[in-house]
Amino acid sequence: MSTPFKRPDELRRLLQSCRGYFVTAAIFSLAINLLYLAGPLYMLQVYDRVIASASEITLLMLTIALLMALLALAGLDAVRARVLTRASIRLDQTIAARVMTAIIHRSAGAGGARSQLLRDFDTFRQFVTGMGIHAIFDLPWAPIYIAVIFVLHPFLGAFALGCSILLILMALFNEWRVKLPLTEAGEAASRSYSFTEMSLRNTEVVRAMGMTEGLLRRWARDRTRMLERQVSASDRAATMQSMIRFLRLAMQSMILGLGAYLVIERLATVGAMFAASILLGRALQPVEQIVGSWRNLVSARGAFLRIRELLKADPQREVGLTLPRPQGRLSVEGLSYVPPFGSKPILRGVSFAIEPGEVLGIIGPSGAGKSTLSRHLVGVLAPSAGAVRLDGADVSSWIKTSLGQHIGYLPQDIELFADTVAVNISRFQEGEDREVILAARMADVHEMILRLPDGYDTQVGEGGAILSGGYRQRIGLARAIFANPSLLVLDEPSSNLDAEGDAALADCILQLKKRGTTVVIISHRPATIGVADKILVLREGVVEMFGPRAEILARLTRPVPIHTVRETTG
Repeated sequence: MSTPFKRPDELRRLLQSCRGYFVTAAIFSLAINLLYLAGPLYMLQVYDRVIASASEITLLMLTIALLMALLALAGLDAVRARVLTRASIRLDQTIAARVMTAIIHRSAGAGGARSQLLRDFDTFRQFVTGMGIHAIFDLPWAPIYIAVIFVLHPFLGAFALGCSILLILMALFNEWRVKLPLTEAGEAASRSYSFTEMSLRNTEVVRAMGMTEGLLRRWARDRTRMLERQVSASDRAATMQSMIRFLRLAMQSMILGLGAYLVIERLATVGAMFAASILLGRALQPVEQIVGSWRNLVSARGAFLRIRELLKADPQREVGLTLPRPQGRLSVEGLSYVPPFGSKPILRGVSFAIEPGEVLGIIGPSGAGKSTLSRHLVGVLAPSAGAVRLDGADVSSWIKTSLGQHIGYLPQDIELFADTVAVNISRFQEGEDREVILAARMADVHEMILRLPDGYDTQVGEGGAILSGGYRQRIGLARAIFANPSLLVLDEPSSNLDAEGDAALADCILQLKKRGTTVVIISHRPATIGVADKILVLREGVVEMFGPRAEILARLTRPVPIHTVRETTG
């Protein structure tokens, strides 16, 4: 039996596309570190040969060779930096869109913004172009310098090897000391940024009800924790960095002393003494640089791990067979849903079915799970049990880019994008002007759009800030019915509409019904539900009633019998 092959995680697989850049940078690092030997070798030759022979021609040639080596070193160092910058760009081109897709899917399922995850990706990407990555590339070549020191004299080489091991142990000790406070600081920063984003989305409420002072106290809680742990980590890292710098400088001086002793004993030359000091400093320099940029290194590592977990939580699906346009037959089979980190189900065993072209009205008290059900119908949420099927296919496993072309969705909280009216209606599709105008006319918002300053090219601002609630709702409706979807789900579509808007909405639904579009409406307004063929009553996540509209409304309006209580006398 063959052993199953374990596939690498997706982030590492995506990073393979940049392997060529990193291999090239490693090769340049080898050449750079070999060229760094030019200085010590120049000193060795000057002290041991030029001064002894008093040859000016030899000194001139050695000097020219040194300058050529240093010029090549500077050129290779600049090229390596450019290669790593191109690697950062390639990372963004290869991974950023995938990360953004995973963030969108995770935000839809968990609710709330996740822009911190995109900042994590930028933190990791920018580390690739920072100074810390250069020290990491130089560190593996430090044994070259130690080997050359061994050639100069075994005692000097053994001393250099011991110094290198001691500094590496100090760097590992520094990692142990700063890891916990840096991790806690990162967690507090993530909570602080998330709370800040939420606060900025609700500035009108904050200002109107005088919540600024209290909000700042709550905002400062995580931020203060973040600063405290950052200070603790920085203090520990600064102390360790100072100790490592002291040890490196002391070691460079001590190897000079050891070299002087060997010169006195006629076991080494003066040139070897000075060359060994320079070589040891170069061998230990990457360790000091890594410790100096340890905070950035830890942040990049933490960002890498969070991005990897994000991609694992939202695995990329293989492109499968593209299903044909659905007719709109919708069936819900034993749907149950328990939110992440929750224990109480919001939906329990919900089952119903409607045919293409039918209009279903969903009613029920607040907290009954109506909006959660609507998100399941369009495939935004994956059920804990059961399935939602469109023409027999499970919508949660349907390829989203394909399914989305056949679904219209108007959520309860309408968000427009900071772009033009036309772009919002067209769902970012280009060259669909005719479909945009057709959708606007069906939503009865075409004339209203034409009265805007730039018509369909009017910038709506962030979230549609320049538009009224009614305008946003009608434009959201036009976006939902764009390109004639097979299934349309409307969650409280008339909450911001007046009587005229209600009439326009009812007329739009009737037009869609004639086209064969299946429509699901969640509403508390009788005028909106009045166009429904069937009604589903949802209470505490359970289907209480389902059937034709007239039958369900009759049962809901049936008078409650009054029982006469007869008094008995004893």
